[in-house]
Amino acid sequence: MRKQIAAANWKMNKTLEDGKTLLGEILGAVSSVPNGQEVIFAVPFPYLYPLQSLVQDKANMFLSAQNCHHKTSGAYTGEVAVDMLDSIGIKHCVVGHSERREYFAESNAVLADKVNLCLGKEITPIFCCGEPLDIREAGTQNQYVELQLQESLFHLDAAALQKVVIAYEPIWAIGTGKTASSAQAQEMHAHLRSVLAGKYGTEIAAEISILYGGSVKGANAVELFSQPDVDGGLVGGASLVAQEFVQIIQALK
Repeated sequence: MRKQIAAANWKMNKTLEDGKTLLGEILGAVSSVPNGQEVIFAVPFPYLYPLQSLVQDKANMFLSAQNCHHKTSGAYTGEVAVDMLDSIGIKHCVVGHSERREYFAESNAVLADKVNLCLGKEITPIFCCGEPLDIREAGTQNQYVELQLQESLFHLDAAALQKVVIAYEPIWAIGTGKTASSAQAQEMHAHLRSVLAGKYGTEIAAEISILYGGSVKGANAVELFSQPDVDGGLVGGASLVAQEFVQIIQALK
């Protein structure tokens, strides 16, 4: 059975002390996470090491990097390598968030390199895909997202693919207050799973966790997560409010 996951993406928010307080409030309200579920906190790079001690003894709870570089090492000032993440015990990394694609021009090919490096260190890539508003309005979102999977993931064999978490982000619903309806989310998640099945077979596709990432809140999490192909959420703004994210965790199947 595939994992049900609540992943918080703090983006470029919070001081370290604010982050400690937020994480402490969430952990105080959620004392344990059952097997079959995971709670992941993608925090800013400077906070990964100091916050690690807060979750390291919590079953099924993890810290995640928000990004990594696509080279192993070198003269890339300001960048963070996968080896660095591995050296401090980080075992999850968000790859290809829409903001990285848009603001930093990350291509599908670059993201394939990042996925490879993560898997080489047994770091779980949380691979993001999704369409902007103009693609959705043109009705070509299925083909657009399918290409993202093909160019960044389809070089993997089945064993490697099963170590990847996919997060579908309708870009038009990130930070806009708009949310894809639960039916729209299910439709795309089912399409993504069918694309995976076409390449790897239905049994492998059925084991891949696919998260929804578009203005998930405590108020809509239960409905979104109740959809058969929605396996949790990659949560931005609502993950910065303890009560909201606790509700989202509690909404997992």
